[in-house]
Amino acid sequence: MSDNQWEPVIIRKKLPKGVSAKSDKVVNAARRQGLEVETVTKYGAATNKHTGTTLNTAKLDQESEELKHASLSMDVAKLIQKGRQDKGFTQKDLATKINEKPQIITDYEAGRGIPNQQILGKIERAIGIKLRGKDKGQPLEPPASKAAAPTKTSKK
Repeated sequence: MSDNQWEPVIIRKKLPKGVSAKSDKVVNAARRQGLEVETVTKYGAATNKHTGTTLNTAKLDQESEELKHASLSMDVAKLIQKGRQDKGFTQKDLATKINEKPQIITDYEAGRGIPNQQILGKIERAIGIKLRGKDKGQPLEPPASKAAAPTKTSKK
């Protein structure tokens, strides 16, 4: 029975792959075992900043004297407030109806908002008053109905 040769067997865990391979626990364990660990920090990692240049930013860059964004005129602000109150909406109701934050409605009604044509269009449709163009304050005409439009008939 002395013929048996027993050799020591070493069982090692496989290193984790993917996201778990990058956790602090795994990295520290690898360092303790003497394995080579490479850590690289990505530029801008762990930040939630998506800065992009807009038209207003370009204008401000070119402006040399007074650095101010255009703000909503007070007559438009009063029209928004009047139209909202005529419909019986609170600022929060109007904001919910147009899928924007209540702070935007507050800023627009105070004349502090930076004019955004998409938001103004949504507000126009919600309160039924024109806020842009020559005929500000006039009722917004409903879009032409599809029934009035000529229909094509197909021949079989």
